[in-house]
Amino acid sequence: MSLKTKTICDRGRIRQARTPKGTAAAVVVAVIIIIEVVEAVVVVVIVVVVVVVVVAAAVVVVAVIIIIVVVEVVVVVVIVVVVVVVVVVVLVVAAEAVVVVVAVVVVVVVVVFVI
Repeated sequence: MSLKTKTICDRGRIRQARTPKGTAAAVVVAVIIIIEVVEAVVVVVIVVVVVVVVVAAAVVVVAVIIIIVVVEVVVVVVIVVVVVVVVVVVLVVAAEAVVVVVAVVVVVVVVVFVI
């Protein structure tokens, strides 16, 4: 039996009826349209997934960069505080040394003048 003809049994009589000529073409076109729509949906889904992944990666990279910058700033602040504390300690020790030297000189001068 071909695509163009089919046998129909109607009240005991056998007759041949022709299928419409455009039916096969319409089915093929409908299948092609469905395939194209599915492909378009798949492409849109892939693009959306790629965009979401890229945006998420960009957000993670920016967050990591911000964390690194904050850590660097904290490290610099800690270094500055340590340097200031060391300088203050050195100045205090130097001032104490000067006070001790002045006290020794005063004691020596007093002892020399008294004797």
